[in-house]
Amino acid sequence: MDTRDILSRIDHTLLKAVSDRNSIMELCAEADKYGTASVCIPPSYVREVKEAYPGLRVCTVIGFPLGYSTTEVKVFETKDAVKNGADEIDMVIDLGFVKNGEFDRVTEEIAAVRKAAENRILKVIIETCYLTEDEKIKLCGCVTDAGADFIKTSTGFGSDGAKLEDIELFKKHIGENVRIKAAGGIRTKEAMEEFINAGCSRIGTSGAKNIINE
Repeated sequence: MDTRDILSRIDHTLLKAVSDRNSIMELCAEADKYGTASVCIPPSYVREVKEAYPGLRVCTVIGFPLGYSTTEVKVFETKDAVKNGADEIDMVIDLGFVKNGEFDRVTEEIAAVRKAAENRILKVIIETCYLTEDEKIKLCGCVTDAGADFIKTSTGFGSDGAKLEDIELFKKHIGENVRIKAAGGIRTKEAMEEFINAGCSRIGTSGAKNIINE
């Protein structure tokens, strides 16, 4: 697969707690130059990045990385991100709801964020490393029923990242309008190509520089 084709599917990501302005702007310059799908950055940088790079697709994270802020907080975060210029929203579900078996609450929360995101792309991070297969299947239904655009494997901050077997599972259980984003531990060109070939429309990675440098 051509390197530029891979880059066009990457959310070029920097979400470390110590992400400074210079690093964020360097990330954006790379994304702009090499044509990545978006940059995925902390909410606190969205406004100034959008002002500096108005043509760049800016993705940000909501309820990140643990997902246990209340629905009202996630909705406020989303509205604020939209106001600041975010084009795409990656939200983290409440895993407590999942472990309690409260899948209706998961769906309701995703739907509330979907409404707050307006017409922006919404990706839902389910953090597969903490889930049983049955929970993953049920969450495919939640994401579909709530009208999200993507189901996403991981934050990259959990105990493990994306697995190809989860992509195969998603493909069997998501709705026809839901796409797949893999994230967490995908750093080589070979791994990126493998996940794309498995059915991922997007790859979230901080390793895009590895293939840019090639």
